[in-house]
Amino acid sequence: MEWSSLTLSYPWWLLLLPVPWLVYRLAPAYTTKQSAIKVPFFQSLLQILGETPATGATQLSATGWQRVFLQMAWCCLVLALCKPTVLGEPQVREKLGRDVMVAVDLSGSMAEMDFFDQQGSAISRLEAVKQVLKQFAADRKGDRLGLILFGDAAYLQTPFTADHQVWLQLLDQTEVAMAGQSTHLGDAIGLAIKVFEQSEGAPDTQKVLVLLTDGNDTGSFVEPKDAALVAAAKEVRIHVIAMGDPATVGEQAMDLQTIEDIATTSGGQSFQALDQQALQQAYQVIGELEPQLYQSTFYRPKQSLHAYLIMLVVVSYLLAFMLATLRYQGINADKKQQVER
Repeated sequence: MEWSSLTLSYPWWLLLLPVPWLVYRLAPAYTTKQSAIKVPFFQSLLQILGETPATGATQLSATGWQRVFLQMAWCCLVLALCKPTVLGEPQVREKLGRDVMVAVDLSGSMAEMDFFDQQGSAISRLEAVKQVLKQFAADRKGDRLGLILFGDAAYLQTPFTADHQVWLQLLDQTEVAMAGQSTHLGDAIGLAIKVFEQSEGAPDTQKVLVLLTDGNDTGSFVEPKDAALVAAAKEVRIHVIAMGDPATVGEQAMDLQTIEDIATTSGGQSFQALDQQALQQAYQVIGELEPQLYQSTFYRPKQSLHAYLIMLVVVSYLLAFMLATLRYQGINADKKQQVER
């Protein structure tokens, strides 16, 4: 234990330390009267001895070990009144301020190779999303991230977690069409709202859904516009990113008006990403719209030692009483043997 971490909550109780010495020096000794043997010839005895009778008393004094014990016990009691505390190791308390759910479209069109990485190589839309989300997760320090995958239905891939590495690992395991070929956009919004309601976050935690799709809704149980109204009522903001060119061969044209309505109704914004650079810019704008709400505080837990001091006094008294009893019994045994002899 470092003495620098030891503090006294009420140090003014230390003023009581000299009280026993002051009492010993200033207060008169305690006196009692005891019956003595009556001697009928007391006056004759005094005349023979030539003594003058006078009153007197014998003052008892503590032995050396008794003085040490009493002084130690008093010091422990005074220190206990001061309530000494020891500061523990520094701890970090983190307060997460926002839950961000990312919903990724895994329909068959996400396999289109119309995006390019930094080296200029063609990559699929899903691979471009994974690369951009890595940087997005790195910038969301203090936020809990969740992941929803949707196609023929919506599935919760990752519940809300502050461990972004685990979140990224589960994102890397996703593949095109693993949730089906179609795009149930409204169901993804509905599942996100349900997960937000079941989340154990703080009541004042902000709720954000980042919805990424490259097609229009194809048969959700809940219409996307209706789901957006429910999200607005539940205070869930939705930012929608539309990927790819709506005119791409073999792909149904995206309903950009519906995407705009979803974002506007819930208080979010919509983006259109025709390439990876635009996709990255969309996530950067979302990061600016949803700045970090992260607060970390350092503190050192306190542990009071006054209970240990009281325990020390009690145990010391018991030991002293036991030693005094054994000593008294030993003295009586010696006297008894001397008498018998």
